[in-house]
Amino acid sequence: MIFIENKKKGAKTLAKLYPKAEVIDVTSKGKEPFVRLSPFYPHGNIPVPFSTNSFAYSVEGIWQGLKVFEQADIDTTKFEVQNMKGIKRTVRKFGKPLGHRKGIGGVELLNYLTARKQIYLPSYAWLLQNITTSEVDQLIKIALRQDLVILDFETNADIDNTKKPLSHAALIKKFIDKKYPELTEKRFTQPLETKTKNKKTENDEKPKSKRTKKTVVEKPADQSQIQLKF
Repeated sequence: MIFIENKKKGAKTLAKLYPKAEVIDVTSKGKEPFVRLSPFYPHGNIPVPFSTNSFAYSVEGIWQGLKVFEQADIDTTKFEVQNMKGIKRTVRKFGKPLGHRKGIGGVELLNYLTARKQIYLPSYAWLLQNITTSEVDQLIKIALRQDLVILDFETNADIDNTKKPLSHAALIKKFIDKKYPELTEKRFTQPLETKTKNKKTENDEKPKSKRTKKTVVEKPADQSQIQLKF
């Protein structure tokens, strides 16, 4: 089974929660090869949505580059960042965000949720499907033999929850669960037992299956418009 946890959670805590699980860091602070799953990683040649013949080094570069603020329009130099530093554009520096421009030459401004669905998701889905297939396959092999904990700075897996940044680790999990739905139910090791005042009944001991949303990945002819749907 695959779990998403915050990178800031201590190793001892993770060990107690997930005995014998393998822990993989997929953030920009992670190690090779899994750091390549970070949206900050400079792979290069990632198609910029709604922008013909335009490419970026990283998914985060696309997301930040197409942002529009009160005091600044898009910044295509973010597409060229290769050291994973200085990519973010802040409210403190540029003022209130107005939205994301629908493509480099676009007139329409997309609101936060729409931009997440039409810019960030297609870009990250393209990454998973075309560039980081080897890294994803390695995660699948681990998850098929033991519990897997993927670390991210964010843990929000709800696309529609705009109050918190989206976890790319959660997208990786959804991507893998689509291919191996049995991983959403199977746990190789059980968490440590905790004391409780309530006595367990026969029904309590029976595992309850949880319904999970399935991920559908479509691959249209135009790779820049690939979308990860939920």
